[in-house]
Amino acid sequence: MQSQERYEARKFELSGLQGISDRTLGVHFKLYEGYVAEANRIQKVLAGILQDGRVDPGEAPGFAELKRHFAFEYNGMVLHELYFGNLKSGGGGVPPRQSAFQRAAESAFGSYEAWQADFVATAKIRGVGWSLCCQDPATRVLSNHWVTLHEGGVLAGLTPVLVLDVWEHAYLLDYAPAEKARYIEAFFANVDWEAVDRRVVREEGVRLKRVS
Repeated sequence: MQSQERYEARKFELSGLQGISDRTLGVHFKLYEGYVAEANRIQKVLAGILQDGRVDPGEAPGFAELKRHFAFEYNGMVLHELYFGNLKSGGGGVPPRQSAFQRAAESAFGSYEAWQADFVATAKIRGVGWSLCCQDPATRVLSNHWVTLHEGGVLAGLTPVLVLDVWEHAYLLDYAPAEKARYIEAFFANVDWEAVDRRVVREEGVRLKRVS
């Protein structure tokens, strides 16, 4: 039988960010807590359906939709934790020259500036979603991706190392809808590059090849 209460909302101390108000953060934290609560609720319902050890998806009411919707709630929870976790008051600037992230960005894009231009352009895509910089743990290559409804566009096996929430709730109290670019600038003024660097797999000799 599945555990009924698996996830707990984390606390993040982010007061005093540049260009992202405490009011926005307060609203955002509440929304994040909602994803945690809903992920737990779905787990509890699914555990009830499975309590006798058997389930027929054609007969169990809502089973298929619950399974599909869990990915939305779970990824909403995790992506928010990664987003809050790569911010800090007093952050910003550029990653240290010899940091793992800086080296990985230069290896994949030629320069940090080229990586950033691609990441920002991804974040400016019309619509709501996420801009993710991910790393393939097998090849250690960085790539930037657009994710729409939390789970739509996530590439299997890649590890997010820098996460930017570009849903309107992330900035609408601070910027007009047409000012998303200003919010993206504010995001980069608060990036915790040490936290990002801890997510990066370090180069160890020859780059690995992906095998099937």
